[in-house]
Amino acid sequence: MKILTVENLSKSFGGIQANRDISFDVEEGSILGVIGPNGAGKSTLFDLITGFTKADTGKVKFFDKDIFGMSPDKISNLGVGRTFQKLKPFADQTLLENVMIGAFVKEKDIKRARDRALEIIDFVDLIEKRHHFAKELSTGQRKRLEMARAMAIDPKLLLMDEVTGGVDQKTIPGLVELVKKLKKTGVTIITIEHNINIIMEISDNVLALDQGKRIALGEPKEIQNNKQVIDAYLGTFDAA
Repeated sequence: MKILTVENLSKSFGGIQANRDISFDVEEGSILGVIGPNGAGKSTLFDLITGFTKADTGKVKFFDKDIFGMSPDKISNLGVGRTFQKLKPFADQTLLENVMIGAFVKEKDIKRARDRALEIIDFVDLIEKRHHFAKELSTGQRKRLEMARAMAIDPKLLLMDEVTGGVDQKTIPGLVELVKKLKKTGVTIITIEHNINIIMEISDNVLALDQGKRIALGEPKEIQNNKQVIDAYLGTFDAA
């Protein structure tokens, strides 16, 4: 079953076309990797899907519901979660408090929201840090916190922007395993990554963008051999 359908999505900022007629489907329970050089329009695409930026034209359907033009909170309430490339935790609140804020989207009872938050914190392997302030966490731990906050709304679809970006090499494998673990719970994932090797490892399908346009969509092996994708990445898939 298709959980997300995007048709001819376009957005321009002044004379710059950030996204141009992008179309794709996402199957429920799968991972779609999104790749492209800097400035390809990846994060803008996430903004358009989740309502943080209004598209100029196109259609976006979550299951069979038209969510084009909806506000971010309404889209979130339907079950679409989002993490951001730039981490935005509440620095002077504890990890538990940060995740409880997300849990309150679906759960108004304080005890149940707290229990839900603790369950998620344990899932992302931060239970021992639950009473630490967010500002005390390492970058890798903040990445896990960002995922926990997004998971707190109990999403059916989770868009993740650069899960492994900005962390040291030793931290990356643990984050990759966490993404795989999350998929096993039934959550559908769309993830942006610059690390091509990671995308090829975790994705069922890969969407490649360049200069705001879709240049390829297919299984990882197919994308690795696509000439347009190779040209966009200067002919290499070995670099992180």
